[in-house]
Amino acid sequence: MTRDTLATTPATVDSTADDLRTRAPQLPIGRIPVQDVTPLVDCGARPAKAVVGETFTVTATVFREGHDAVNATVVLTRPDGSTIHTPMDCVNPGLNLWVAQVTPDTMGWWTYRVEGWSDPFGTWEHDAAIKVAAGVDVELMLTEGALLLERAAADAGRSGQGRLILDEAVARLRDASRDATVRLHGGIHPDVHAEMLAQPVREHVSPTPDYPLLVERERALYGAWYEIFPRSEGAHIDESSGDWISGNFATAAKRLPAIAAMGFDVVYLTPIHPIGRAARKGPNNTLNASPKDPGSPYAIGSPDGGHDAIHPDLGTFADFDAFVAEAARLGLEVAMDIALQASPDHPWVQSHPEFFTKRADGTIAYAENPPKKYQDIYPLNLDNDPAGAYAEVRRVIQVWIDHGVKIFRVDNPHTKPVQFWQWLIDDVAKDHPDVIWLAEAFTKPAMMHTLGKIGFQQSYTYYAWRNAPWELREYVEELANATAPYMRPSFWPTTHDILTPYMQFGGVAAWKLRAALAATLVPTYGIYTGYELMEHVARPGAEEQIDNEKYQYKDRRWADYEAGGPKAGQTLAPYLTRLNEIRRAHPSLHWLRNITFHEVADENLLCFSKRRILPNGEEDIIIVVANLDPHTTRSSQVRLNMAALQMDWGDSFTAHDLITGAEWLWWERNFVRLGPEGEPVHIMHVRRHG
Repeated sequence: MTRDTLATTPATVDSTADDLRTRAPQLPIGRIPVQDVTPLVDCGARPAKAVVGETFTVTATVFREGHDAVNATVVLTRPDGSTIHTPMDCVNPGLNLWVAQVTPDTMGWWTYRVEGWSDPFGTWEHDAAIKVAAGVDVELMLTEGALLLERAAADAGRSGQGRLILDEAVARLRDASRDATVRLHGGIHPDVHAEMLAQPVREHVSPTPDYPLLVERERALYGAWYEIFPRSEGAHIDESSGDWISGNFATAAKRLPAIAAMGFDVVYLTPIHPIGRAARKGPNNTLNASPKDPGSPYAIGSPDGGHDAIHPDLGTFADFDAFVAEAARLGLEVAMDIALQASPDHPWVQSHPEFFTKRADGTIAYAENPPKKYQDIYPLNLDNDPAGAYAEVRRVIQVWIDHGVKIFRVDNPHTKPVQFWQWLIDDVAKDHPDVIWLAEAFTKPAMMHTLGKIGFQQSYTYYAWRNAPWELREYVEELANATAPYMRPSFWPTTHDILTPYMQFGGVAAWKLRAALAATLVPTYGIYTGYELMEHVARPGAEEQIDNEKYQYKDRRWADYEAGGPKAGQTLAPYLTRLNEIRRAHPSLHWLRNITFHEVADENLLCFSKRRILPNGEEDIIIVVANLDPHTTRSSQVRLNMAALQMDWGDSFTAHDLITGAEWLWWERNFVRLGPEGEPVHIMHVRRHG
């Protein structure tokens, strides 16, 4: 570096610094700094989510200069503009972390903010306690306290009882005939504290921006789903011809009482639309379908219609309406599959060829997920004509809303632009805010998370492939904490396309265990029909069932499993019924963010608890202990985090097993024995002593 360069460098640096200060203005910070607010989704650009009555935690770092007291409040603003003010608590004074639990009480678009503020009462109380005890500035400190409480008593909105409490405190502080310590205690009496907490004197109030909060109906968070192929319910082989006779909405409706009796909340229908003939798939996804093979219901569209039509074998719209009405009568909501793809015979192929992707040879590209090929399906391309394609899909969705459907399970949403889903969900919500969308997106975490952020209320997850205790704990802790403000998980042990090796070879213990964990780890879970029968034989080389129902009818002969039938007792239906009874009876299982994991000596066992305080003040605690080794009965010791259960370390309680009815006296450390020789899981209700 030359002497000339050295001489000019400082001036250059100064000039650059001045330029940066001019060009990079900072966001103003409040008089009382408030930072690191949670939950925030994309820095507040997208809404955090909750359901009506769901309690969640708001945190922030709040501090100030010097030694004066600081305080903080969470302010929720309802859709009608009214507000809820919730005091925050500093849980670690050295790190200035403030926490509050809040509970929205109605559906709609809310906002929330954190307000930091200077707390003159807290400052005076701290200083007065020290100085009066030391005999320093005693009269001055008592006078300042009286003046502060007089100011508080004059606040607009203060209740008459509140003014009386503060006036009495002022009188005690000013009563020179009494000992100074007695006078001070009059100013910091618990009644004074309660009044100042309810309506504090706040100075230098420094609010954060108002962040969006979307509050939805309970079904967006909690529910038990049961999946069916409507064409299989009532399907049978005609004795005279040997041909299959398809089930229909009328025969499927006869299955609804059994689904409702098992305690499910939602009956989910795979696609019910006309199915194309071109490239139709045969049994087990073969390419040589016979004329009598029904084809995949995901190959949507034929001369009989497309996504806004019903397969003629299933019935008419009147039949569909009757099915929805019967489901509602039984307390079931109907969820419908939305698969934005078309068979080569779909009317859109002729009327809207721009909705698809053309290859260099002029053919329309069919769906592929190498090495899988779906020659019977053309994916929609929503980029060629966004305005037209968006409007057409929106029209289709409205058809089904008008026929009573308020829940949509979307097939492979990660194969369509996220921008489209955001627009569609927002547009539907303008007139139908109670519509719920479930994303069937077994894909990259970034895509799954973003689908949740832009509107999907629920999402399929990796649950089917998380089989070790450490895997489940790590995954559920992520779902219940980091992603909970925007993504609600739905746990499915199997689906019509997923049959993991764990389920193929785990036996009865695996089927019980995976249903029990799905039903208790998260608020929403789903069962694919036939789970009761433990259909566990896989198609060679694939993690899916042999004779996949997606390509053929299944007559499960449900009557054979009823009382008096040849297979009575060979079904998990009573077990599923008990799981759903437990879920309905215990509100702690309706929430996601209230889970705590506990320690177990054996690495094959998992233990967790869920705790909830009900609006009437009662407490509901469930403890689950599960042996995830379906082949071996194991004994181990469970060590409970008693503080997480809001108990002292020496406390005991009665653990009532809700599966078997057994009861034990439990403490911090407890012995368990679980496995295929008995039950693989304890689901226990905690009954406190005293």
